[in-house]
Amino acid sequence: MELLTFVTAGSVDDGKSTLIGRLLYDTESITEDQIEAVARSSTRMGLEETNLALLTDGLRAEREQGITIDVAYRYFSTSRRKFIIADAPGHVQYTRNMVCGASVADLALLLVDVRTGLTEQTRRHAFLLSLLGVPHWLIAVNKMDLVDYRQADFDRLREECSRFMTRLRVPDLAFIPISALRGDNVVTPSDTMDWHHGGTILDHLETVHIRSDRNMVDARFPVQYVVRPRSDDFHDYRGYAGQVAGGVFRPGDEVLVLPSGMSSRVESIDTAEGPIDEAFPPMSVTLRLADDLDVARGDLICRPGNHPVVTQDVDAMVSWMDSTPVQPGARLVLKHTSRSVRAQLREIVYRVDVNSLHRQNTDSLGPNDIGRIKLRTAQPIMCDDYARNRTTGSFILLDPNTNRTVAGGMVDTRTQD
Repeated sequence: MELLTFVTAGSVDDGKSTLIGRLLYDTESITEDQIEAVARSSTRMGLEETNLALLTDGLRAEREQGITIDVAYRYFSTSRRKFIIADAPGHVQYTRNMVCGASVADLALLLVDVRTGLTEQTRRHAFLLSLLGVPHWLIAVNKMDLVDYRQADFDRLREECSRFMTRLRVPDLAFIPISALRGDNVVTPSDTMDWHHGGTILDHLETVHIRSDRNMVDARFPVQYVVRPRSDDFHDYRGYAGQVAGGVFRPGDEVLVLPSGMSSRVESIDTAEGPIDEAFPPMSVTLRLADDLDVARGDLICRPGNHPVVTQDVDAMVSWMDSTPVQPGARLVLKHTSRSVRAQLREIVYRVDVNSLHRQNTDSLGPNDIGRIKLRTAQPIMCDDYARNRTTGSFILLDPNTNRTVAGGMVDTRTQD
């Protein structure tokens, strides 16, 4: 069955974990033992009702504080699709975790409290989801039970969200009024909101079209590992293992290896189950080439007439995640696909105000700041514009001394030669 990965986003206390718990509970995707364990935890916390948010808030600190800290991944399926849920934290301190969960999502489930509307953190999450290129958005207007399920309150918030979203890059946007606590419009239609005719959360997750989202035109294959079996049966075997990041590869295709510029053709495509006739995203395969070339981890295999930008000067939007601010001149490590290179921050072009979306001049980026920067790398990287390919257009920045992740970035090649 088709797989859909989606991330929950929004401000703290907007009900993300409760919604996911309700979704798992009402689709009968959790066991009796899990339900009993959550019920016992709810009783120990002095709650009269079972707190379904505890199904995803697994860390002790999360349960004690009533917030989500880590990204909790949950899995369930229906007769129509399989799903991976990334329940991301809403607290501003853990924005980095939300970025990690959203970076691989097909759909963003953005929760908004009908009473408070768009908070600063909700706007920050929306802006990040736009930068991360999540193609499908579902705005769940939550806690409708606290405003007596009034359509006027839902319409008011939908208008507020729509005005803000028109300033972002949102290809597909939908709204559903819900009560995650009561289960209204999560899996089953609400009897108290008969004015809503847009289906439930589960209806939307099962039917949203995602097959055309992946780039099937630009062939991209970052090499993760060179396969050389130490066996007499495979003494001449040399393969290049990795995950297809774009396009389609078939035996006989002419290919180009970057950054060396050497060319060859695909001899075969191997998997654990045996050879296959074609490979496409997100398949993990081993490519064998007809010629014995010098190909190493971090190289990229593409088509001769369709290759990414090879550059040492990188323009990008970044979300700064570290507690220590950064300034021009900082030495960093840039990890792009399977390639890691030294880099220097040459310039901070501007910082974005997440509330107004206005650009601000600045000489530093602090925790949770979003801005545009220029980097210079020690060796070239092979990258696409992020809007064209989310894999070859993204990177992370590391502190070279601690190896700590300090930022996530999205390449913009439109300003490069």
